[in-house]
Amino acid sequence: MYLSPVSRAALLTALGWAAFAGAAAAQDAPRSTQLEEVIVTGTPFGVTDRASLLAVEVLDEEDLAVAPASTLGDLVNGLPGVRSTNFAPGASRPVIRGLSGPRVQVLTNGLGMIDASSVSPDHQVAVDPAEARRIEIVRGPSTLVFGGSAIGGVVNIIDDRIPTEPAEGGLDGHVSAQTSTVDDGTSFGARLKANAGPLVFTVDGFTRSASDYDIPVFPESQRLLDEEGEAAGDERTVENTFVELDQYGAGVSWIGSRGYIGASVKHVETTYGVPGHAHEPDPLDPDAEEESVSIGLEQTRYDLRGELALDTGLFSAARLSAGWADYSHTEFEGDETGTRFFSDGYEGRFELIQRERNGWQGVVGLQLLDRTFDAVGDEAYVPRTDIAEQGLYTVQRFDRGGLGFEGGLRLDERSLESVAGDRDFSNISASAGVFFRPSAPLFLGLSVARNERAPSEVELFAQGAHVATGAFEVGDIDLDSEVATSIEGTVHFASGPFEFDLHAYHADYDGFIDLRPTGLDEVDSGLPVFAYVQTDATFQGFEAEASYRLWESGDRSLDLSGAADQVRASTDLGPAARIPPWSVTAGVDWTSRLFDVGLEVRHVAEQDRTAAFERPTDAYTLVNLKGAVRPFADRDVILFAEVANLTDEEAREHASFQKDIAPQPGRSLRAGVTYRF
Repeated sequence: MYLSPVSRAALLTALGWAAFAGAAAAQDAPRSTQLEEVIVTGTPFGVTDRASLLAVEVLDEEDLAVAPASTLGDLVNGLPGVRSTNFAPGASRPVIRGLSGPRVQVLTNGLGMIDASSVSPDHQVAVDPAEARRIEIVRGPSTLVFGGSAIGGVVNIIDDRIPTEPAEGGLDGHVSAQTSTVDDGTSFGARLKANAGPLVFTVDGFTRSASDYDIPVFPESQRLLDEEGEAAGDERTVENTFVELDQYGAGVSWIGSRGYIGASVKHVETTYGVPGHAHEPDPLDPDAEEESVSIGLEQTRYDLRGELALDTGLFSAARLSAGWADYSHTEFEGDETGTRFFSDGYEGRFELIQRERNGWQGVVGLQLLDRTFDAVGDEAYVPRTDIAEQGLYTVQRFDRGGLGFEGGLRLDERSLESVAGDRDFSNISASAGVFFRPSAPLFLGLSVARNERAPSEVELFAQGAHVATGAFEVGDIDLDSEVATSIEGTVHFASGPFEFDLHAYHADYDGFIDLRPTGLDEVDSGLPVFAYVQTDATFQGFEAEASYRLWESGDRSLDLSGAADQVRASTDLGPAARIPPWSVTAGVDWTSRLFDVGLEVRHVAEQDRTAAFERPTDAYTLVNLKGAVRPFADRDVILFAEVANLTDEEAREHASFQKDIAPQPGRSLRAGVTYRF
């Protein structure tokens, strides 16, 4: 029997309330199993996770201390509503509620990356999770602070390179190292913060290296082999999936009694292989072989950030942040230099935080962006484009305990100029929500939003072969802004040993920009021609999480947890492409002062609702076992280990262009150590 995403969400809610009834009957006094987190992404004045209408996931410093060394997309893959483009170990971006590319904003401290990662799925984000002190993932379009480009969601990497507070004890830091067997991977990172009077200095560095990774089956899927009339071979490695990365940075802040002002610099270099992205040999050279493609990425970035507390008036604080970056990305065909991509420019944001008055708080902000994108070479399928944006926004919230309201408004101007033509867009986005607390443990919310997104430079101006997607892409300079109208329901519950969180949503897109086949083949490249067109679309789904503390004594506890998500997407032209299937995750965790142990089982369903040129993907179940030991009383040293994909299961990510030639890694042992001081 098929259940719609909303029906499944309602069923999960009923099950959650049934579990709560049993939990409430077994406990005498209400207590919470965890502290509330203050969310800064999307609500600059700060709202706790249990009082937020936004669907937010947080990876804090404790999570990141034992997290695998990986790209951003692979790190967040598997969180409710979040998957990965999984293009290669060196290149993966987050997929949120089935949306990716220019619809998902990847930020560093609230500012854009100023890179070319949204242009193509084989382009890496110019940031590594190793530098983060915290990562916040906001699902859905109600993120007016960041504009229409965040119509799908936001991933905000928050670091401490520009210090906002002095080092604890005058000096603190972090050192970590880990290794993994599936790819012979190694990584090492360190950061240090030190006080010198009112000045606070930081320095950090990170290096990572990995070889081609092992898999449990032949790289090509059985469906692809059947189409080609071939049989699986003995190969159990995905070739050309190596990664080499080096990143380092430094910062300084002056911190006073009313605020701070600081600056930082960061440089990142990475080289990684792109599986399946090879060029044909020279037909005049009989001994020539296919040349594998690797990518070399470099970015130098400078940031300025500050905050000043205001003693009187309507506003309590003023905040300023700005970033400038110079980015280059080179595709190497063997030892030869191929296509090169460039992106440089700046982004700035100025915000005034309103003083809280009788439960009313808010923010008024201005955002500016000026960026130039360029590409040179045989695969330069998008011309040089100058992009300028200006955005003015406000978010307001009124919370009197039992009942509250939240709303926002944003005005955007975006211009794109290239040799193919010029376009200007004026967009208006707005959101409104209501929430109430019928009892202390329960938060219920309902929000509506209307968001407009201007087309990207690729959607407007593309004209050429794009080997990463296997298509000859054709843009449309006459595209209009994409408009999403959405409604989302929110449930937070936390009492005694039981916690429950649910977000159910429905979004209608007017003028959804989609890449669709034309039925033609381009003569010179031999690739099918895909064109950017506009159609109407509907996305609906849910994310649910629950946890239950089975037993607790002192610092020892045993917890059960579970999560589920689903998104279903349809357009007037048929199912949307690369939409992840539903998934469900269950886990059991033992925690204590000395050691932690956890077992996780994650099932991802089959996806057979496919677009043209897209194959179905089989279901899979992954089992992961993890543990951590803190051998010293001060808990500063953590020794950790994980066996990922314990059963060596074949797993292919449906959201990936590479799924039929590059499954996810097989069984792997990862071990490491973290020392914080």
